[in-house]
Amino acid sequence: MGQTATWEWALLGVGLLLLMFLWVPGVRAAVARSRGAPRDWMGVIVPISAVILFVILLVISVT
Repeated sequence: MGQTATWEWALLGVGLLLLMFLWVPGVRAAVARSRGAPRDWMGVIVPISAVILFVILLVISVT
């Protein structure tokens, strides 16, 4: 693979700017909706900790 041309960098920059302009309003709306939502951290912590414990169990069983 050769050196990236200037027009490719420009196209990449334009694509990233377009992505940001499309993405930022949706993120702002999601944050505004989530401010009134209840905080249910146990629904996140329990599955993540179960996965971590399972991975630890797999690593221990291999060694």
